[in-house]
Amino acid sequence: MVQRTLSLYRSSFRGFSREIWLLSAVMLINRSGTMVIPFLSVYLTQVMGYSLGQAGWVMSCFGAGSVLGSYIGGQLTDRIGFYKVQFWSLLLSGLAFIALGYVNSLPAICTMVFLTSTIADAFRPANMSAVAAYSRPENRTRALALLRLAINLGWAIGPAIGGLLAARLGYGLLFWADGLTCMAAALFFRFALPERQLPESSHGQESGAPVLANGSAYRDRAFLFFLLLAFLNAIAFMQLFGTLPVFFKQEVGIDEAMIGRLMAMNGLLIAIIEMPLIFVMEKRFRIPQLVSVGTLLIGGSYLLFNLFGPVMGMAVACMITMTVGEMLSLPFLATMALNFTNDRNRGQYMALFSIAYSVAHIAAPTIGLQVAEHFGFSTLWYLIMGFCLMVWAGFRYLDNRR
Repeated sequence: MVQRTLSLYRSSFRGFSREIWLLSAVMLINRSGTMVIPFLSVYLTQVMGYSLGQAGWVMSCFGAGSVLGSYIGGQLTDRIGFYKVQFWSLLLSGLAFIALGYVNSLPAICTMVFLTSTIADAFRPANMSAVAAYSRPENRTRALALLRLAINLGWAIGPAIGGLLAARLGYGLLFWADGLTCMAAALFFRFALPERQLPESSHGQESGAPVLANGSAYRDRAFLFFLLLAFLNAIAFMQLFGTLPVFFKQEVGIDEAMIGRLMAMNGLLIAIIEMPLIFVMEKRFRIPQLVSVGTLLIGGSYLLFNLFGPVMGMAVACMITMTVGEMLSLPFLATMALNFTNDRNRGQYMALFSIAYSVAHIAAPTIGLQVAEHFGFSTLWYLIMGFCLMVWAGFRYLDNRR
């Protein structure tokens, strides 16, 4: 049994191109330096002396920049290629993070946060296009999961180091650490993964040659319907970051340390289970089926509190159910989005996909906290489950149609 499990685990990491492994290493380096954004609101309120409302405006500028950056990144990817967009996004965002540490007035901070987010998030559609180019259809979802693994490991490292630096050496060093790791990722990307022409038969566009879009994402009704479903899925899932910690604190009655452990359990389970889970599931089920089930699990994880009460045991069960739902939906959603594209329009499709998540990241905590404040958390969990049922029905419709 143990040998079979180990063999399955090893098999789930096989079959990737050298480029996919190097892209994952780039993501690990970049995300390991993620220190500014997790502590930005604390920096603004505790160090700079701004109010919570003013800090909220800054974070809104970050979200707006993310939307614009995703759009620009997609357009540039289709015009100059995903390689150049990734390199310059990493390099210039590193400089922007360093510069952000030297501005003091609220308008200047808002402007720099907006600019930094715009530059940094231009990377996302280009990176997804690169995954499509460097992977094969049969291992594309696992390739995306490998990048997710690198991102989760990086997120486990960066904020932890950032917290220590902020506590012992001051917040100013965070901007330099974040910026330098972005630039280190850019240089590693440039020298470890040199730009080269991909053959026409590859599954992505040429890495550097300018191309014209062929088929518009804005007129693809099936893709736009898919985006709506992905957006609703993201609204449900992202309650995990903005609303659920408040619920744990106020209603379940657990402290910040335990909330942190529950959140860490999410990342740990993904790091250990996601790759072999995808390896097994993608051979047995169609992608829309997996996304549908994953979405229902996300909604069901919140509904546990309405069924069994806000107790510690349900908090643990919620996080486990949520994590399984995340693993069954998010990587396969990205694969579905890539499957709508061709070699010449992948950038604009991935831009819209990234924008859907950026908007959901802005909207999810607002929806969640406003509904919870005015109608209670029980109503919110029923509402989120309703969203998930709509997504389930929508993917059943897409599955039958395609």
